[in-house]
Amino acid sequence: MRIGVVGCAGRMGRTVLGELRATEGVTVAGGIEAPGHPAVGRDLGELAGGEPLGIPVGDDVAALARAADVLIEFTLPEPTLAHLRAVAEVGTPVVVGTTGFDSGQMRELEALAARVPVVWAPNMSQGVNLLLALVETVARTLGADFDVEIVEMHHRHKVDAPSGTALALGRAAAAGRGVDLETVRVDARVGHTGPRPTGAIGFAVLRGGDVVGEHTVVFAGEGERLELGHRATDRRIFARGAIRAARWLVGRPPGLYGMREVLGL
Repeated sequence: MRIGVVGCAGRMGRTVLGELRATEGVTVAGGIEAPGHPAVGRDLGELAGGEPLGIPVGDDVAALARAADVLIEFTLPEPTLAHLRAVAEVGTPVVVGTTGFDSGQMRELEALAARVPVVWAPNMSQGVNLLLALVETVARTLGADFDVEIVEMHHRHKVDAPSGTALALGRAAAAGRGVDLETVRVDARVGHTGPRPTGAIGFAVLRGGDVVGEHTVVFAGEGERLELGHRATDRRIFARGAIRAARWLVGRPPGLYGMREVLGL
């Protein structure tokens, strides 16, 4: 299976390249960066810290889509959507690990997925996706008598907050309670806030150092507290999940899929 990497010079792009070289049954079809990026023209293997592959970094997503069976992308929302518009004309499936989409961008992502198969997940980790299922079940069981708070921490370079995974955990808790997250979401508390509203789902964000990703969902009730959490210590877990999703996606009809489908949850 030929897999292309979009955003190949980024943290996750380089990690995906390294994992592809270590995975049997797949080959690197190529990789691209934005036009003018200093990585354009460099050898993909050397970019990932390994032996040369003899494949230079390109800047044409449509050309990469024609050369690959499936693409993996970890970039930013606007370029991701621009790439998907071009790839939809070619028909190559895409695994998207980009986070930070707003509601309008998510609607466009869904519309583009009606034309080309897409797996999108705010977190490709198998453990996190099991956590999402657990959070929904616990929220449904405990109900609004337990307050829900979500705490996340990432490295200092992360640009979106709360993280896409934290928001996914919030949506899972809200789904368990049968409510829309946006109607109960509390992102910050500063000053005299008054008592906590019943049914609120709160978020707390920490940034610093080189933390790969830590998420904790707290269910706080009267006299007891339940905490469900996940800690990522190596970003290769996200690359492995993305490669598993890529292998699963090839041959699927157009549609927007998630890691639940990939993992059979």
